[in-house]
Amino acid sequence: MIRVWLRVIRIRFLLASVIAVSVGLAINWNQNNFIDPLTAFLTFVGVIALHASVDLLNDFWDYKRGIDTITKRTKMSGGTGVLPEGLLKPSSVYRAGIIFLIIGGAIGSYFVFTNGLIIAVILAFAIISIYFYSTKIVDSGLAEFFVAVKGTMIVLGTFFIQSNQISVESITGGIIIGVLSSMVLFIASFPDYDADKSKGRKTLVIALGKKKSSQIFWIFPIISLGSIILGVGLGFFPISSLIALFPIPLVIMSGVGLRKNFQNQDLLLPSMSKTLMFSRLTGILFVIGILIGL
Repeated sequence: MIRVWLRVIRIRFLLASVIAVSVGLAINWNQNNFIDPLTAFLTFVGVIALHASVDLLNDFWDYKRGIDTITKRTKMSGGTGVLPEGLLKPSSVYRAGIIFLIIGGAIGSYFVFTNGLIIAVILAFAIISIYFYSTKIVDSGLAEFFVAVKGTMIVLGTFFIQSNQISVESITGGIIIGVLSSMVLFIASFPDYDADKSKGRKTLVIALGKKKSSQIFWIFPIISLGSIILGVGLGFFPISSLIALFPIPLVIMSGVGLRKNFQNQDLLLPSMSKTLMFSRLTGILFVIGILIGL
């Protein structure tokens, strides 16, 4: 049963939020040479709880709308398959999503009390967007934008909790991480195109079409990697942050594969996996590069 719950929470995708918090902490360490362990721990718990909440509620609503019952599931797309397979009750998944939302909201409320209005704005955005993600946001074609903003706010919020400041570095770092996560969501929506469209969902890939979407894929790595290079050039980030550029061959292979195979789900899977690997490795190396601080 524990394995089933870890599956529906999409435990391996929670790494994106861990990386986002780590970037905020790394930037604070680089600038202020200090990290408060308790608030760092609470930030990790709160952000992971909120991330788990949006994944659980997404699985619930996709099942209720019949999307996951007609989607061919892969390791990267099509939901977790837990509800279509009858491994858990939909009501249990929904309640778990709300519980995680309450846990994340409670921890966020503590930071509102200790850190003030900025955290209140971030928390309000998180709670409202998480609850309406699967019913409103995705249907309006704003999912990738939401994920990019979410990543930015996690980094910004983490840094603010530690330093009580907002800096160009934390905003830029947030954009880098947010766009990396958004890229993973973007490519993962290709296999779900038919099922999503048949149920009235309007993802960015549906709005633009598969062919045009495969061409704009490059915008995501250009923004994220370009921001790292620009940040180093302007002195926002240490030169050692450039180690985050090492996974570039992965994203090149992903983009080329997407352009060739955007109509074929089976042949597209390697590009999806490489995109996920590129996103995670770039984020991890970015954290390491900031901590090295050379």
